[in-house]
Amino acid sequence: MSAPGSRRNERMTLMTLTQPSRTLSVRIERAFGETYDFLAEPQNFPQWASGLGQSFAFADGVWTAQTPLGTVQIAFTPRNGFGVLDHRVTLPGGADVEVPMRVIANGEGSEVLFTLFRLPDMSPEKFAEDAAWVERDLATLKALLEGAKASQPG
Repeated sequence: MSAPGSRRNERMTLMTLTQPSRTLSVRIERAFGETYDFLAEPQNFPQWASGLGQSFAFADGVWTAQTPLGTVQIAFTPRNGFGVLDHRVTLPGGADVEVPMRVIANGEGSEVLFTLFRLPDMSPEKFAEDAAWVERDLATLKALLEGAKASQPG
């Protein structure tokens, strides 16, 4: 068994003490529980999260996706009652990228929050491109979930 905090130290491979970050959000006119239930199923990610890659698959207990960098592994937070949807993307070289994500109630609807960290050696321009990509993916998620709500009978 590893010492407390040792996993945290391993994750420091891509982060110094702090990195610039942006938390992006989208308001969705869909109940918290419905939004969370959709997002808590990893097989739904390819419907909206283009940034996670292509050929999203689950085999031998591991989620993988094909990206321009190569095959990545994705570990998802177990279902919970708090709306936490954090996931860890392990890059082809073995480095981990932590992706904090939440669903929170917003009146009768919900809000999805996605925190993007600027990685070491990432230019400000690339960070801005990544943020724009996440915003497009969140807009796709909104359209998907609100469209699904509109198509439900009465």
